[in-house]
Amino acid sequence: MKNPEPLSQSSNHPNPNSLPTDKMVTGAGAATSKKRQRAVHAANLTASTTTSSSTRSSSSIVLDKPGPNPIHKPHDPSLPSFNDVASADVILRLSVDPTLSDLTSDHSPDDVVLYLHAACLRRCKYFAALLSDRWQPRNQDGRDDVVSAAPYRISLEVPPAPGAIEARISVLRLLYSDDDDFASTINTAAAAIELLPVALELLFEDCVRRCVQFLEAVPWTEEEESRVVALVPLLSEDESKDLLARVSGTNNSSEEMLYGLITSVIHNPNMAYVKAFVAKLLREFSARDSAERVLERAFQSTFKVVKESMEDYTRPGVRGDHNETEAIQRLNLHTAMTNGKHLLWLVERMVELRVADAAVKAWSEQPSFTADLQRAFRDDAWRNIVPGLPGVLLRCTAKLSSAIASGTILVAAQVRKKLVNDWLPVLIVCKDNTSPLTPNNRPLYLDLEETFLKIISTLPMLDAKELLQQCLVFSTRNFDECPHLVMAFNTWFRRAARPPQGI
Repeated sequence: MKNPEPLSQSSNHPNPNSLPTDKMVTGAGAATSKKRQRAVHAANLTASTTTSSSTRSSSSIVLDKPGPNPIHKPHDPSLPSFNDVASADVILRLSVDPTLSDLTSDHSPDDVVLYLHAACLRRCKYFAALLSDRWQPRNQDGRDDVVSAAPYRISLEVPPAPGAIEARISVLRLLYSDDDDFASTINTAAAAIELLPVALELLFEDCVRRCVQFLEAVPWTEEEESRVVALVPLLSEDESKDLLARVSGTNNSSEEMLYGLITSVIHNPNMAYVKAFVAKLLREFSARDSAERVLERAFQSTFKVVKESMEDYTRPGVRGDHNETEAIQRLNLHTAMTNGKHLLWLVERMVELRVADAAVKAWSEQPSFTADLQRAFRDDAWRNIVPGLPGVLLRCTAKLSSAIASGTILVAAQVRKKLVNDWLPVLIVCKDNTSPLTPNNRPLYLDLEETFLKIISTLPMLDAKELLQQCLVFSTRNFDECPHLVMAFNTWFRRAARPPQGI
């Protein structure tokens, strides 16, 4: 690796087009961390020294001394001016890396030549290492040459990306800036995203810090967020921790968020619009497995409350005066009714998302719960307290049963049999004692009768025979009012008349 060499002492204003072809050397050496080295390597950032008298064939653009920039404060006269030809001691050429450029393009991007100052360039570690004494030329006797007055030539090759050269010029200009200039330049997320990778390449820590601070504090678009996430691996752990905290969750953060939303809406009686919103979120949630686990968790906890409330109602364990017992019984019924409504909303969401398999199995394994319901609905106490309770629980049963009958949920024959076997007696009790109605004013128990008969038709002949005999109560005085029952028995007898099929 050769050291940067000064221009001829007699040439105070060198012709940029006569700059020799440069030999590329890396710049920052061991002065930076591994992540910074990766950043430099990723951008193919190189520096060059003058080793031959041949000139580049591509044209160069020389930036004149810039006028006042309306977004910057007036320049401090005590500091060197950016791109000042008269006082510059470093000549920097920015050119597109020919190994990465589009060889099919007829137009080659022009080089840019800047006249800069070592005192300002040393604000970033890349140039500080490149211009350090270890790279200064020495005489044969080992003494340092006095070259402080001679400009040095450095060439940086940049990737052929749109705006790559402009971004580097902006970062180099910030080497001449104070904090107010940083604020006026890094004033949008897009600007910070453009400048940050260049600042990382040049190891310009002040600029890196400012870009990261700005990005952490402002909103992003979805595209900007993707670009920020792509830049995170180039940052140190300390620099990236705030950005990562913003874009990265824990292993169960999505599920906990969903469960918290569901818990909030089902326990607030005035959240109809919010329930619709959460239902939409569940429908559009990308991780279906997570949505299923959250709904099952909410279903199990809510169902447990309903079952315990009905158990306490039918088998009260309190002793005291009549008024106290009655108050506790009313509380149990109200608790069952409130959580029954929550349960119906959860069942609807699970059926809608086709993730109700676990709910069907749980619903089909409730001989004790359905026995409690039968005892409760044979009394008249619940009528004046929670008249809608039978309808809520039968709607849950109807939703799950309809999903089975339509093939939306596929469960084993034994599960289908147990579901009908446990809930058919509840349906019969409700038919004898009440007629809960659906919104279309058709008795709910008739819909459930039809659904149960459809499920029975899917069972083996012996199981179907056992359950059909219990369905005789579906019949009415008018033969035409129970066609579903007639069809179910006719189907069973037609199958029974078929000779046994050998295997």
